[in-house]
Amino acid sequence: MKDTTDTMKISVLSSGSGGNVTYIETPQHKILLDAGLSGIKIQRLMKSINRDLNDVDTLLVTHEHSDHRKSVGILARKYPNINVYANKGTWNAMLTKIGKVPEAQMNIFPPDSVKDMGDIDVESFSVSHDAAEPQFYVFHHNNKSFVVLTDTGYVSDRMEGVIKNADCYLWECNHDLEMLRNGEYSWPLKQRILSDKGHLSNVEGADTMLDVIGNRTKKIFLGHRSHHNNMKSLCHLTVASILEDHDMPVGHDFKLYDTDVEQSSGLIVI
Repeated sequence: MKDTTDTMKISVLSSGSGGNVTYIETPQHKILLDAGLSGIKIQRLMKSINRDLNDVDTLLVTHEHSDHRKSVGILARKYPNINVYANKGTWNAMLTKIGKVPEAQMNIFPPDSVKDMGDIDVESFSVSHDAAEPQFYVFHHNNKSFVVLTDTGYVSDRMEGVIKNADCYLWECNHDLEMLRNGEYSWPLKQRILSDKGHLSNVEGADTMLDVIGNRTKKIFLGHRSHHNNMKSLCHLTVASILEDHDMPVGHDFKLYDTDVEQSSGLIVI
Protein backbone atom coordinates (compact mmCIF):
# COMPACT_ATOMS: atom_id res chain seq x y z
CA MET A 1 0.00 0.00 0.00
CA LYS A 2 1.25 3.48 -0.89
CA ASP A 3 2.40 5.57 2.06
CA THR A 4 0.41 8.82 2.06
CA THR A 5 1.65 10.14 5.40
CA ASP A 6 4.31 12.40 3.84
CA THR A 7 2.53 13.55 0.72
CA MET A 8 1.21 16.81 -0.67
CA LYS A 9 -2.54 16.82 -1.09
CA ILE A 10 -4.52 19.42 -3.00
CA SER A 11 -8.11 20.32 -3.69
CA VAL A 12 -9.34 22.86 -6.21
CA LEU A 13 -12.16 24.07 -4.00
CA SER A 14 -13.41 26.62 -6.52
CA SER A 15 -12.14 27.83 -9.89
CA GLY A 16 -13.78 30.14 -12.38
CA SER A 17 -14.71 33.72 -13.10
CA GLY A 18 -17.02 33.61 -10.07
CA GLY A 19 -14.37 32.75 -7.50
CA ASN A 20 -11.09 30.96 -6.90
CA VAL A 21 -9.84 29.00 -3.87
CA THR A 22 -7.32 26.14 -3.79
CA TYR A 23 -6.31 24.06 -0.78
CA ILE A 24 -2.81 22.60 -0.35
CA GLU A 25 -1.85 20.29 2.52
CA THR A 26 1.39 18.77 3.80
CA PRO A 27 2.05 17.11 7.16
CA GLN A 28 3.12 20.50 8.59
CA HIS A 29 0.88 22.95 6.74
CA LYS A 30 -2.68 23.60 5.61
CA ILE A 31 -2.66 26.35 3.01
CA LEU A 32 -5.25 28.29 1.04
CA LEU A 33 -4.34 29.91 -2.24
CA ASP A 34 -6.68 32.86 -2.75
CA ALA A 35 -10.04 33.46 -1.09
CA GLY A 36 -12.32 34.55 -3.90
CA LEU A 37 -15.59 33.43 -2.31
CA SER A 38 -17.41 34.33 0.89
CA GLY A 39 -16.04 32.85 4.09
CA ILE A 40 -19.23 30.79 4.49
CA LYS A 41 -18.84 29.24 1.02
CA ILE A 42 -15.18 28.47 1.62
CA GLN A 43 -15.97 26.76 4.91
CA ARG A 44 -18.69 24.71 3.18
CA LEU A 45 -16.26 23.62 0.48
CA MET A 46 -13.64 22.77 3.10
CA LYS A 47 -16.18 20.58 4.91
CA SER A 48 -16.87 18.77 1.63
CA ILE A 49 -13.26 17.47 1.76
CA ASN A 50 -13.39 16.87 5.53
CA ARG A 51 -11.20 19.83 6.38
CA ASP A 52 -11.78 22.89 8.57
CA LEU A 53 -10.75 26.54 8.25
CA ASN A 54 -9.70 26.50 11.90
CA ASP A 55 -6.73 24.35 10.88
CA VAL A 56 -5.51 26.57 8.03
CA ASP A 57 -2.24 28.36 8.87
CA THR A 58 -1.39 30.12 5.59
CA LEU A 59 -3.27 32.15 2.99
CA LEU A 60 -1.44 33.15 -0.19
CA VAL A 61 -2.95 35.83 -2.41
CA THR A 62 -2.20 36.09 -6.13
CA HIS A 63 -3.69 39.53 -6.85
CA GLU A 64 -6.34 41.99 -5.77
CA HIS A 65 -9.24 41.14 -8.12
CA SER A 66 -12.41 40.25 -6.22
CA ASP A 67 -12.62 36.67 -7.47
CA HIS A 68 -9.30 36.02 -5.73
CA ARG A 69 -9.36 38.20 -2.58
CA LYS A 70 -13.06 38.52 -1.65
CA SER A 71 -12.84 37.14 1.90
CA VAL A 72 -9.13 37.62 2.65
CA GLY A 73 -9.85 40.21 5.32
CA ILE A 74 -12.77 38.28 6.78
CA LEU A 75 -10.73 35.09 7.14
CA ALA A 76 -7.77 36.93 8.65
CA ARG A 77 -9.94 38.56 11.28
CA LYS A 78 -11.92 35.43 12.13
CA TYR A 79 -8.94 33.04 12.17
CA PRO A 80 -5.94 34.66 13.90
CA ASN A 81 -3.75 31.62 13.22
CA ILE A 82 -3.79 32.36 9.46
CA ASN A 83 -0.72 34.14 8.15
CA VAL A 84 -1.56 36.06 4.97
CA TYR A 85 1.07 36.45 2.24
CA ALA A 86 1.06 38.77 -0.78
CA ASN A 87 3.58 41.00 -2.48
CA LYS A 88 3.73 44.76 -1.78
CA GLY A 89 1.83 45.77 -4.89
CA THR A 90 -1.05 43.43 -4.10
CA TRP A 91 -1.22 44.47 -0.45
CA ASN A 92 -1.34 48.15 -1.45
CA ALA A 93 -4.04 47.48 -4.04
CA MET A 94 -6.33 45.36 -1.86
CA LEU A 95 -6.04 46.88 1.63
CA THR A 96 -8.83 49.39 1.05
CA LYS A 97 -11.07 46.60 -0.27
CA ILE A 98 -10.65 43.90 2.38
CA GLY A 99 -10.87 45.86 5.61
CA LYS A 100 -8.39 45.75 8.46
CA VAL A 101 -5.97 42.84 8.64
CA PRO A 102 -4.07 42.43 11.93
CA GLU A 103 -0.50 43.55 11.32
CA ALA A 104 0.91 40.40 12.93
CA GLN A 105 -0.78 38.32 10.21
CA MET A 106 0.43 40.44 7.26
CA ASN A 107 3.46 39.08 5.41
CA ILE A 108 5.30 40.15 2.25
CA PHE A 109 6.01 37.50 -0.38
CA PRO A 110 8.11 39.18 -3.10
CA PRO A 111 7.68 38.20 -6.76
CA ASP A 112 10.05 35.64 -8.25
CA SER A 113 11.28 34.33 -4.91
CA VAL A 114 11.21 31.11 -2.89
CA LYS A 115 9.96 30.86 0.70
CA ASP A 116 11.02 27.91 2.85
CA MET A 117 8.05 26.99 5.05
CA GLY A 118 9.50 23.89 6.64
CA ASP A 119 8.28 20.82 4.78
CA ILE A 120 7.13 22.86 1.75
CA ASP A 121 8.91 25.40 -0.44
CA VAL A 122 6.68 27.92 -2.16
CA GLU A 123 7.99 29.67 -5.28
CA SER A 124 6.35 32.83 -6.62
CA PHE A 125 6.49 33.96 -10.23
CA SER A 126 5.19 37.09 -11.95
CA VAL A 127 2.48 36.87 -14.61
CA SER A 128 1.01 39.25 -17.19
CA HIS A 129 -2.40 40.41 -15.99
CA ASP A 130 -4.19 43.73 -15.48
CA ALA A 131 -3.58 43.87 -11.75
CA ALA A 132 -1.10 45.81 -9.62
CA GLU A 133 1.56 43.09 -9.21
CA PRO A 134 0.06 39.68 -10.04
CA GLN A 135 1.98 36.54 -9.15
CA PHE A 136 1.25 32.83 -8.96
CA TYR A 137 2.95 29.97 -7.18
CA VAL A 138 4.69 26.61 -7.40
CA PHE A 139 4.45 24.32 -4.36
CA HIS A 140 7.34 21.89 -3.78
CA HIS A 141 7.12 19.03 -1.28
CA ASN A 142 8.97 15.72 -1.07
CA ASN A 143 10.16 15.87 -4.69
CA LYS A 144 6.67 16.67 -5.97
CA SER A 145 5.49 19.97 -7.44
CA PHE A 146 2.11 21.62 -7.97
CA VAL A 147 1.77 24.69 -10.20
CA VAL A 148 -1.11 27.15 -10.18
CA LEU A 149 -1.28 29.40 -13.24
CA THR A 150 -4.42 31.33 -14.04
CA ASP A 151 -5.04 35.00 -14.86
CA THR A 152 -2.32 35.63 -17.41
CA GLY A 153 -2.53 36.95 -20.95
CA TYR A 154 0.38 34.84 -22.14
CA VAL A 155 3.08 32.49 -20.84
CA SER A 156 6.59 33.82 -21.33
CA ASP A 157 9.76 31.77 -21.75
CA ARG A 158 10.74 32.85 -18.22
CA MET A 159 7.48 31.54 -16.79
CA GLU A 160 7.81 28.29 -18.72
CA GLY A 161 11.24 27.75 -17.18
CA VAL A 162 9.79 28.07 -13.66
CA ILE A 163 6.79 25.79 -14.15
CA LYS A 164 8.15 23.16 -16.55
CA ASN A 165 7.46 19.45 -15.95
CA ALA A 166 5.52 19.71 -12.70
CA ASP A 167 3.61 16.75 -11.29
CA CYS A 168 0.30 18.61 -11.24
CA TYR A 169 -1.09 21.83 -12.73
CA LEU A 170 -4.08 24.07 -12.22
CA TRP A 171 -4.07 25.71 -15.63
CA GLU A 172 -6.09 28.56 -17.08
CA CYS A 173 -8.51 27.81 -19.91
CA ASN A 174 -10.72 30.87 -19.51
CA HIS A 175 -12.73 31.25 -22.71
CA ASP A 176 -13.65 29.90 -26.09
CA LEU A 177 -12.59 32.51 -28.63
CA GLU A 178 -15.74 32.37 -30.74
CA MET A 179 -18.04 32.45 -27.72
CA LEU A 180 -16.20 35.51 -26.43
CA ARG A 181 -16.22 37.31 -29.80
CA ASN A 182 -19.93 36.64 -30.36
CA GLY A 183 -21.00 37.12 -26.76
CA GLU A 184 -22.67 39.98 -24.92
CA TYR A 185 -19.57 41.54 -23.36
CA SER A 186 -18.70 45.09 -24.40
CA TRP A 187 -15.92 45.50 -26.95
CA PRO A 188 -13.54 47.14 -24.41
CA LEU A 189 -14.03 44.18 -22.05
CA LYS A 190 -13.45 41.71 -24.87
CA GLN A 191 -10.25 43.56 -25.78
CA ARG A 192 -9.11 43.39 -22.17
CA ILE A 193 -9.67 39.62 -21.98
CA LEU A 194 -7.91 39.04 -25.30
CA SER A 195 -4.92 41.26 -24.48
CA ASP A 196 -1.49 40.26 -23.19
CA LYS A 197 -2.76 41.28 -19.73
CA GLY A 198 -5.98 39.29 -19.95
CA HIS A 199 -6.70 35.57 -19.90
CA LEU A 200 -5.68 32.43 -21.78
CA SER A 201 -8.28 30.89 -24.09
CA ASN A 202 -8.87 27.14 -24.28
CA VAL A 203 -6.60 26.93 -27.33
CA GLU A 204 -3.90 29.14 -25.81
CA GLY A 205 -3.98 27.12 -22.61
CA ALA A 206 -3.52 23.88 -24.52
CA ASP A 207 -0.80 25.32 -26.75
CA THR A 208 1.26 26.43 -23.76
CA MET A 209 0.76 23.05 -22.09
CA LEU A 210 2.55 21.48 -25.05
CA ASP A 211 5.70 23.39 -24.12
CA VAL A 212 5.53 22.75 -20.38
CA ILE A 213 4.15 19.35 -19.40
CA GLY A 214 6.67 16.52 -19.19
CA ASN A 215 7.19 12.96 -18.07
CA ARG A 216 6.49 13.85 -14.43
CA THR A 217 3.13 15.41 -15.23
CA LYS A 218 0.20 13.23 -14.15
CA LYS A 219 -2.69 15.61 -13.41
CA ILE A 220 -3.90 18.80 -15.12
CA PHE A 221 -6.88 20.74 -13.77
CA LEU A 222 -8.56 23.01 -16.31
CA GLY A 223 -9.25 26.19 -14.36
CA HIS A 224 -10.66 29.72 -14.30
CA ARG A 225 -13.33 28.92 -16.86
CA SER A 226 -15.57 31.86 -17.80
CA HIS A 227 -19.23 31.44 -16.91
CA HIS A 228 -20.33 33.43 -19.95
CA ASN A 229 -17.73 32.57 -22.59
CA ASN A 230 -16.96 28.90 -22.10
CA MET A 231 -18.50 25.51 -21.37
CA LYS A 232 -17.00 22.68 -19.35
CA SER A 233 -17.43 20.11 -22.12
CA LEU A 234 -16.09 22.44 -24.83
CA CYS A 235 -13.06 23.37 -22.74
CA HIS A 236 -12.20 19.74 -22.03
CA LEU A 237 -12.71 18.62 -25.63
CA THR A 238 -10.63 21.48 -27.06
CA VAL A 239 -7.67 20.89 -24.77
CA ALA A 240 -7.77 17.10 -25.12
CA SER A 241 -7.94 17.32 -28.93
CA ILE A 242 -4.94 19.63 -29.17
CA LEU A 243 -2.85 17.51 -26.83
CA GLU A 244 -3.77 14.30 -28.64
CA ASP A 245 -2.97 15.90 -32.02
CA HIS A 246 0.58 16.34 -30.68
CA ASP A 247 0.96 12.75 -29.49
CA MET A 248 0.00 13.52 -25.90
CA PRO A 249 -3.05 11.28 -25.43
CA VAL A 250 -5.15 12.15 -22.41
CA GLY A 251 -5.58 9.25 -20.01
CA HIS A 252 -2.31 7.62 -20.99
CA ASP A 253 0.50 9.41 -19.14
CA PHE A 254 -1.68 12.10 -17.55
CA LYS A 255 -5.32 12.97 -16.89
CA LEU A 256 -7.36 16.11 -17.42
CA TYR A 257 -9.74 17.22 -14.65
CA ASP A 258 -12.56 19.74 -14.91
CA THR A 259 -13.11 22.33 -12.18
CA ASP A 260 -16.14 24.23 -10.94
CA VAL A 261 -16.97 27.33 -8.93
CA GLU A 262 -19.53 25.57 -6.72
CA GLN A 263 -17.98 22.12 -6.26
CA SER A 264 -14.53 21.01 -5.13
CA SER A 265 -12.33 18.55 -6.97
CA GLY A 266 -12.08 16.38 -3.88
CA LEU A 267 -8.82 15.90 -2.01
CA ILE A 268 -6.13 14.47 -4.29
CA VAL A 269 -2.65 13.18 -3.51
CA ILE A 270 0.08 14.65 -5.74
